[in-house]
Amino acid sequence: MITTAKKPIGMALVAALALPAAGSLSAQELNPASASANAQVREERIDVVGSLPSDLSGLAEGPELDGFISQRRGRELTVTTENGAATNVFVADTTDIRARGGFLGLGRTELGPEALLNGLPVTVETVQWEGGLVASSVRFKDDDLETAEMIRGATDQRFSENEMAIEENAVATEALRGRVANIDQYNVRGTANVYFDTGKWNLTPAAQRDLCNAAREAGEMDNALLLVVGYTDDVGDYDYNQTLSERRAGRVVNYLQQECDWAPWRMLTPTGMAEADPLADNTTAAGRAQNRRVSVNILVSKAVDNM
Repeated sequence: MITTAKKPIGMALVAALALPAAGSLSAQELNPASASANAQVREERIDVVGSLPSDLSGLAEGPELDGFISQRRGRELTVTTENGAATNVFVADTTDIRARGGFLGLGRTELGPEALLNGLPVTVETVQWEGGLVASSVRFKDDDLETAEMIRGATDQRFSENEMAIEENAVATEALRGRVANIDQYNVRGTANVYFDTGKWNLTPAAQRDLCNAAREAGEMDNALLLVVGYTDDVGDYDYNQTLSERRAGRVVNYLQQECDWAPWRMLTPTGMAEADPLADNTTAAGRAQNRRVSVNILVSKAVDNM
């Protein structure tokens, strides 16, 4: 089923949602209890959440980061800059988080860490602490925040990269980019969700039909693009669910291109969101079933929507 939305999406924010999707598609099930490699990584990781400094004033100044939030993990953010460099930054209780400008009203100018959503363009001032960085201030625009909130809610609703280096589509890709390079808004014209069994990313016959139906509907719209986002329920740890959500998104992208004849150059790069932004209560079996999904979002540039 396709659901529709009329609100515009900032192109800069959508373009920011491009990070590599990882993982092979050689199997159809992950075992949460057997992630030995992930376990080793987690053991080597130092978790400083809860011990961040309460006073940042005496700490040495760190770099200023101008980019977008490409990953959010508790108190830690990954900020990716325009040149593709990714930097991890911690958010302390004393981090000054503010929105500026826009039309959301004065009540939204001073905000908490919950406003730091994936895909949000930000400017972050940092200080150095114990070999890492802590954000002393985070600034972003009101309208960018509303766009990030709308994207999170638009996949019934919710948005990082799978390298799509397909030589024969390079010319078409560049032509499309040229048309929309200076356009800062998209319209969400529809969203379709497909669902998965626990720990798996294979597509059911019903999901296959729904995906091709979504591709046909999008194909009837001039200049439509597809944005694919994968999710999980809360069974398993973060690394397990992140990998699983990426594999689900990748499987959907492959099916859309290989079986539904959707052109790769009309596909925005997919992302896995693990258990973020659940649609339903994860404490019930029915709720978890709704959260094991991939959302296919139909986007049309606002500037060409009515051409």
